[in-house]
Amino acid sequence: MDSLATLWASLPLSGWLVLALCALLIGFSKTALGGLALVAVVLTSQVVATKDSTAVVLVMLLVGDLVATWTYRHDVDWRLIGRLIPPVLVGIGAGALFLNWVDGPTLKRTMGAIMVVLLVLGLWPDKLAAHRPGVGMAYGGLAGFTTMVANGGGPPMSLYLLARKYDKLRFLGTTAWFFFAVNLIKVPFSMANGILRPETALLGVSLAPVVLLGTWLGRLAIRRINQVTFEKLVTAFVAVAAVYLLFG
Repeated sequence: MDSLATLWASLPLSGWLVLALCALLIGFSKTALGGLALVAVVLTSQVVATKDSTAVVLVMLLVGDLVATWTYRHDVDWRLIGRLIPPVLVGIGAGALFLNWVDGPTLKRTMGAIMVVLLVLGLWPDKLAAHRPGVGMAYGGLAGFTTMVANGGGPPMSLYLLARKYDKLRFLGTTAWFFFAVNLIKVPFSMANGILRPETALLGVSLAPVVLLGTWLGRLAIRRINQVTFEKLVTAFVAVAAVYLLFG
């Protein structure tokens, strides 16, 4: 518990305010705009050490997942989730190995490069390519890898579902259940790597009320966002986070 007290005491008021904003964004992203989660991941890493921030964000994501899975329980593509789980597991395993030897700056640049590549691929005119099994497996593997190393699986999954032309509710329902399963799978890997520890877990839990507030605001907002605006906002948030990771 001494390490927990040290971690909490090391955060200035401005740090707590940033974490509260991140918690709000994570909750909002789970029920409205998924791209905001990566923005929260980036901001959290500026307040808490990069690898510790991964654990703090993971706990907050799981809190948001609980609300999102219930909210969009009737809007889920279970067949797609089933097909993506195997490549996701491979990606998570690769990400866990990567975390054992990579440093913070390398992790950020790797994430940014992956996001830029996916954004460029998203401009490819043949959107039907997203329906090919090999393409889905590649996106699933990337989602598993990026979510393991930095809770950044949202962008690959978001761009994949946008390419498949999912409407906003089916998009949110499928991503909610997909990442709830993925985040649960990540827990033992994160514990084994020494990333998810009592102090980092409790820091995430202490921000749960703000996450819940964000999920409520997201449920209100999504009703007022049309499909075209939804797609543009998701893509824009991915692009902003990618640029920051590469050059920030």
